[in-house]
Amino acid sequence: MSFTLIGKHEKDSRAMRDAYVTAVHDLMAKGEPVVHIDCDLEGCSNVGKLAKEFPNNVYNAGIAEANAMGIAAGLTATGKTVFMHSFGPFASRRAFDQAFMSAAYAGLPVHVIGSDPGVCAAFNGGTHMPFEDMALYLSVPDAVVIDPTDYAMLNCLTGKLAASGKFSYTRLVRKGFTTVYADGSDFEIGKGIELRDGKDVAIIASGILVDEALKAEEALKAEGISAKVVDMFTWKPLDEELVKKCAAECGCIVTAENHQVGCGLGSVVANCLVKNAPVPMEMVGVQDRFGQVGPEDFLRKEYNLTADDIVAAAKKAISRK
Repeated sequence: MSFTLIGKHEKDSRAMRDAYVTAVHDLMAKGEPVVHIDCDLEGCSNVGKLAKEFPNNVYNAGIAEANAMGIAAGLTATGKTVFMHSFGPFASRRAFDQAFMSAAYAGLPVHVIGSDPGVCAAFNGGTHMPFEDMALYLSVPDAVVIDPTDYAMLNCLTGKLAASGKFSYTRLVRKGFTTVYADGSDFEIGKGIELRDGKDVAIIASGILVDEALKAEEALKAEGISAKVVDMFTWKPLDEELVKKCAAECGCIVTAENHQVGCGLGSVVANCLVKNAPVPMEMVGVQDRFGQVGPEDFLRKEYNLTADDIVAAAKKAISRK
């Protein structure tokens, strides 16, 4: 694993979905038996060019996610490496029984992609705003569950998932995102990344909250507080050794996620800590609420998913040591 941290809090001009499309295109161009299945969302996932160049590798299953999951499992059983995409709530809630039984239980490594996670669903509203998608897939035995941070990470991990032989679920922010890593950075599934060293508190974040964690670290540093920042993009398998290291070196932890805290990154980190290294812990994320319609900036504040919220949680965790 080798990466270059940019961390300038700048929006990328590219669409994050194209990191996935580029990686899949490269695999198809090499002759790998990779198949993409979409649920009438080829424009949303931007796989149209894949369909034109590799018409036998891209299928539209229509607005029928459960059926799409069954097709994905069937194609995987024939030796194909299959990625199946829909919006996050439909790739998780709507098709979960088929994902669990037809794919995972059968030992078929289908790779499920759920786009527009959490507040990233924005104007699509509460019906399309999954705060529980990762929770469902965390319950699948031996699954890989990932919340990528940016373009470079998604591009890298797509190829590694294809070669993993594991059933997986990956969140995908389709459009706007903040660049954290330089292109060409390399990441390892199941290994978190220490982005900033610190001794007073450890902030463990994923997805769109990684950049907020970096902003929080800068604000805390200005107040004389030393914060470690960790990108824990793999929720399962969790990097437990790194979690224990954070507890030992900092004595308290804050998690930050674009998801329900009671069944997401906060919960898996808490489970690790209570078994191995109990320390004060605070969770930044969605607190047992449904989604709603609105611009993403508004929703981040509404659900307390900002750097200011992380700073407040860090101070609270430190006060509990």
